[in-house]
Amino acid sequence: MYSVAVKRNFIAQHYLIGGDWGDENQCHSHHYMLELQLDGAELDRHGYLVDIVEIEKALDELAAKYRDQTLNDFPEFKDLNPSIERFSRLLCDALAMRIQAPNIHTITVRLWENEIAWAAYSLSR
Repeated sequence: MYSVAVKRNFIAQHYLIGGDWGDENQCHSHHYMLELQLDGAELDRHGYLVDIVEIEKALDELAAKYRDQTLNDFPEFKDLNPSIERFSRLLCDALAMRIQAPNIHTITVRLWENEIAWAAYSLSR
């Protein structure tokens, strides 16, 4: 089994809704670290699982969408908490659409909101 992973970081804001989480209910920033990991059993004819340049392009586009934005303002978070669990799934789904390599069987997004807390979401193809 082969794996390749690339990271990007960005700062975005959010606030939690639907409960009493103290300061988390107020708009605040996180320095997110987004890691995309791709897994597959076969390499392509160039010896790659996926060209890292393609991975970087997809990550850069997605990070740019959310950088310096308030997550709650996006339609995909309407009436929902922009938790790192939910955000990791949203990012994984978006990256799965952007990276179309036939040899990839698992796509995993790991998203840190700080140096000690992360959530992940995986898709199997």
